[in-house]
Amino acid sequence: MRKIYYFALAAVLMLGFVARLYRFNNPIADWHSWRQADTSAVSRNFVNSGFDVLHPRFDDLSNVPSGVDNPQGYRFVEFPFYNIAQAGVYKLFGHLTLEEWGRLITIFSSVATSLLIFLILKHHQKIKAGLLGAFFFSLLPFSIYYGRTILPDPSTAMVILAAIYSFDLWTDKARNRYFAASLFLTAVALLLKPFAVFFALPITYLFFDKFGWKFLKKWQLWVFGVLSVSPLLAWRVWMSQFPEGIPFSAWLFNDGNIRFKGAYFYWIFGERIGKLISGYFGVSLLTLGLISKFKSNRELVFFYSFVVSSFAYMVVVARGNVQHDYYQILIMPTIAIFMGLGAAFLLDSVKTFTNKFIGPILFLFLTFLTLILSWYYIRDYFNINNPSIVLAGQAVDRLTPKDAKVIANYDGDTSFLYQTKRKGWASYEHTAPEMVKLGADYLVDVNPSSSDFDYAKGYKIIDRASDYVIFDLRQEAQ
Repeated sequence: MRKIYYFALAAVLMLGFVARLYRFNNPIADWHSWRQADTSAVSRNFVNSGFDVLHPRFDDLSNVPSGVDNPQGYRFVEFPFYNIAQAGVYKLFGHLTLEEWGRLITIFSSVATSLLIFLILKHHQKIKAGLLGAFFFSLLPFSIYYGRTILPDPSTAMVILAAIYSFDLWTDKARNRYFAASLFLTAVALLLKPFAVFFALPITYLFFDKFGWKFLKKWQLWVFGVLSVSPLLAWRVWMSQFPEGIPFSAWLFNDGNIRFKGAYFYWIFGERIGKLISGYFGVSLLTLGLISKFKSNRELVFFYSFVVSSFAYMVVVARGNVQHDYYQILIMPTIAIFMGLGAAFLLDSVKTFTNKFIGPILFLFLTFLTLILSWYYIRDYFNINNPSIVLAGQAVDRLTPKDAKVIANYDGDTSFLYQTKRKGWASYEHTAPEMVKLGADYLVDVNPSSSDFDYAKGYKIIDRASDYVIFDLRQEAQ
């Protein structure tokens, strides 16, 4: 029987991998392309200018992200582990494009997360629950889409889950290599995304479960805490020297006092968890998971620590979670774990008080509706929202020098600027003459209206099409 489960696990992981290859070669112009473009731009600058990891740069020279002019294009957010990997494998192996390598790194991270969900559930519950949890993480359409995006968040989810699993093994087997692995992985997760700190709660509980209330006196706790957080603190101190490269972030917490307002609950629990992630019907499996029977109070508290972690993250980072659905990437392992527990509960428990076929039939019915309805809402995420930015970017890359600086106006969204493969500005930060003084060489507009051609009175048009128009700011109109 166990061989059947492991064969099914291999099939689930393979299906998850293949599903994430959907539109694998898309340009970065689909859903949330802005954040993906910023991430991949850092990697592209590593490829073009060397791996200066202490001074990561992207293409946007404007003051839009930070409020400070950024002529060097600094980009200080997470430590660039993801970018080092993306640029590194591209330089090492080639063949695929830089963007495809970025997607592949995320895909492998996502598949590894599915495996870790299986291992954690198998360790604490049953192998069936582990398989079902891995199944939902692998095949929920929300997880599929974000499991192939060029973002550090899926890798963060994988690394912090690996840290939890390693620490779990240490509490059981008391082998120092598991402790060291968990410490290292936690430090990496925090550098990848500081919000990973919320998901260290299961590790804290495991400390408590192992040592009781005396855990606060244990040297292992303090070593773990200090050494895992120190690299992040060092990085934050270092990056504070470059304020022009640090995007505004205070708004993420409670901008507009959104926390606990009706809109907060609607967007996070209704629109995101209920609709996009669960396809409505998956909420029933999630609920069953929350009320399912655990082997012991230890297991109950351990799994609920994931729920508390996720809820604390969504409460503290309220505006970020409302504003951007990719912020829910970090709670996806929790949702998959409890959907797996709920599905196992349905399959195992319903037969005790009704016909043995009711459970499997309900499971198949609910799972089918969950996946099909979620896909209905997620499918448009894969679409290229504005093909004109890709065509215009190709034209700029073909017609202008590699070191040219470009104004690619897209209301501050760097997705368009990324397509040009040039540094520059993603909005009209100043008037055209002032932008020329800052170093702008070309201006490109997409889907131009008649007013956009006003620049033709002062500057030469070097290319125009129905999708775009490119002006040479170095040459006056004839």
